[in-house]
Amino acid sequence: MGYITALHLESSVVGVSSPEYIYSSVLRSAVEKQQIQNVGNEQKYDVERILSLQPDAVFTNYLSSFESTYKMLRDNGVTVIFLDEYKESVPLDKTKYLLLFGKLFNKEKQAQTLLESVTASYNTMRSKIQDKSNMPQVLVNEMYGNHWFVPGNESQLANFIAHAGGKYIFSKLPGEQAVPLSFEQVLVESNGANVWINAGNHLSRKQMLALNPLYSKLDVFNNGRIYSITGRIKGKSNDFFESGVVRADIVLKDYIRIFHPDLVPGGQLFYLKEIK
Repeated sequence: MGYITALHLESSVVGVSSPEYIYSSVLRSAVEKQQIQNVGNEQKYDVERILSLQPDAVFTNYLSSFESTYKMLRDNGVTVIFLDEYKESVPLDKTKYLLLFGKLFNKEKQAQTLLESVTASYNTMRSKIQDKSNMPQVLVNEMYGNHWFVPGNESQLANFIAHAGGKYIFSKLPGEQAVPLSFEQVLVESNGANVWINAGNHLSRKQMLALNPLYSKLDVFNNGRIYSITGRIKGKSNDFFESGVVRADIVLKDYIRIFHPDLVPGGQLFYLKEIK
């Protein structure tokens, strides 16, 4: 939805799945007024309702389990467009999806202008990182079940860290995909880390320990700074995953503010928030 709101295309939307995860106040209001219909969730689409809305197209991430649903939509004249922007590893490559929406909705000039603005802003922020001698050691993400999923050194998050002047402690892990590690592996590798980013959606360290007492064994938990992606949340929705997909420059600015606050004096974090 980040592309829709960035180009002010809200009036073109007739249905959404899982509306509880939408952050945009304009779209949320339209859902509440039933101007935009709830057409299902990530488990199942309400195909009958979708067809009743007579959309020109459906935007979705591809799921193999939904193949029969896609066929049914196509058979009824609905174009299915797969958006796999989440697979992009270069931050600004996600922003470039604006051009696709600009082309489809006759907003090419606006899309190009916004892309150029975000790109220029991103590069300006990145150029602030000149001194590589004072780079914080960075831990990312958190435990899910019995594993800590750690992205490789070519992932989007690894690129953000590098561009923001941080040293990713798992920089030796190749590729873009996340690798499942045990807590014990992370405990060893994180020795020396002094910043922990993207630590879920927790609001306090007490809450983190209640979920996983093992965190108390991490030096960065006890002596470092921890940041969650809770700067802009409403219920189940999180703007980091909405407008943050488009505004790579603001995400980068947050990371630079965390790693090198002297380079971004004044102001506050936008998408991220420090956990006390």
